[in-house]
Amino acid sequence: MSIKRVPMTVAGEAALRNELTRLKTEDRPRIVQAIAEAREHGDLKENAEYHAAREQQGFCEGRVQEIEGKLGDSVVIDISKLPYTGKVIFGVTVTIINCETDEEVKYAIVGEDEANVNAGKISVTSPIARALVGKEEGDTVVVRTPGGDVEYEIDLVEHI
Repeated sequence: MSIKRVPMTVAGEAALRNELTRLKTEDRPRIVQAIAEAREHGDLKENAEYHAAREQQGFCEGRVQEIEGKLGDSVVIDISKLPYTGKVIFGVTVTIINCETDEEVKYAIVGEDEANVNAGKISVTSPIARALVGKEEGDTVVVRTPGGDVEYEIDLVEHI
């Protein structure tokens, strides 16, 4: 069985570690306390508070395992330590211009867990990122979208 390495930025790793710490030090003890209080109310079969707390515990433990797995399989890439080449690689921020509309968009290419289009962060596995990776400033790329092919020009590649 091969392990799938998960690329992650330094900020993405820090965010996952912070969430893991919060889950273990704040959420887990709060849920255990809620279960203990619900048990004191008597019959567990008809105790909605108990069942809700147990469900929360299941979600919390599942998320802890998921985060620990991702961190264990992660490859943290610090873009600031890589030499600037003008090429689009994982971790860069790229400004692209739609060739038809002249609309300019700026995206940071990040790991899947960090992706948030509204914040200008796209997953390295997204169609746009896959089309951009390996290209250089000034190159034109075609991105296949459900609405048809869209042509973009790479205007700027930044190591932010």
